[in-house]
Amino acid sequence: MCTQDDFTTKGETTRTGKQPLTEALQNAIAKSGMAFNAIERATGVKRQSIRYFMRCERTLRLNIADRLAVYFGLEVRPKRTG
Repeated sequence: MCTQDDFTTKGETTRTGKQPLTEALQNAIAKSGMAFNAIERATGVKRQSIRYFMRCERTLRLNIADRLAVYFGLEVRPKRTG
């Protein structure tokens, strides 16, 4: 999976250095075992975009990440503390 430095441009960083959405999407795609062509047909997200994302060469726009998250059944929830 990608590290923060893989996607950092112009000194951008997250406060924690973690990328929970990126990691969740990459894990879901990898665990699905689906070919990028099949994901493209199912979601409309171009396989090239998925390939670049999985290789940590590019990030995804939020609307594209949303499509993949819905397809793979991912949700964003507040982190429980305590």
